[in-house]
Amino acid sequence: MIKKETEAYVRETFSSIASNYDLLNTLLSFNRDKYWRNFAVSKTGLGYGEKALDVATGTGELALELAEKVGREGMVTGIDFCQKMLSNAQDKLGKARCQNVELIQTSALALPFPDSAFDCATISFGLRNVVDIKQTLREMTRVLKVGGRLVCLEFSQPNHRIFRWIYHLYNSSILPFVGWLISRNRDAYTYLPRSIEEFLSPLQLKQTMEKVGLRNIEVYPLTLGIVTVHIGTKKGV
Repeated sequence: MIKKETEAYVRETFSSIASNYDLLNTLLSFNRDKYWRNFAVSKTGLGYGEKALDVATGTGELALELAEKVGREGMVTGIDFCQKMLSNAQDKLGKARCQNVELIQTSALALPFPDSAFDCATISFGLRNVVDIKQTLREMTRVLKVGGRLVCLEFSQPNHRIFRWIYHLYNSSILPFVGWLISRNRDAYTYLPRSIEEFLSPLQLKQTMEKVGLRNIEVYPLTLGIVTVHIGTKKGV
């Protein structure tokens, strides 16, 4: 979890890599990022005509997939604190002729929506960048309808000792180099792997989700534990 005083730095970091963000995600994940997002969307429980919230939507990749899930009668709201990322998302929506996604620049810590406004809330590769993980999850839970699902897709640490060592070597050496080669921003691709190393373990995240009122937590490690999908359900009082 980042410190509060570094929020401006993180916003500037994502602003500086926005134009190359999707390309680098695909390259650095060996194109597995598409599978990870597809899996997360498959666990949302969304139906045609329903409403979804995508927190830290970035360039809108997950929001687009959610839009297909809910169909033309549904609506997806994507929020992010970085305007440059949202500008890229808007361009992408225009090219895809997607008209059931709205984008809002706002903080995940105080969502500008009433209670029980959405059938599902998602966050992909963004929870480790917020200043308060628990507050973000609490807000996402607040705006969920009873029975709605919160789905979190985030990087994690592999359990296998040898693979974990290889993954650490990749994160600390190869990822920053390739990221710098394409984006010319060494700081950004030094910060990003560090944020992965410092993030909560899958068990810690599961426990945090339970503390904010989510129940029936499901945990799915993917690609040998490089990423993990957490799903929690909002229960009635």
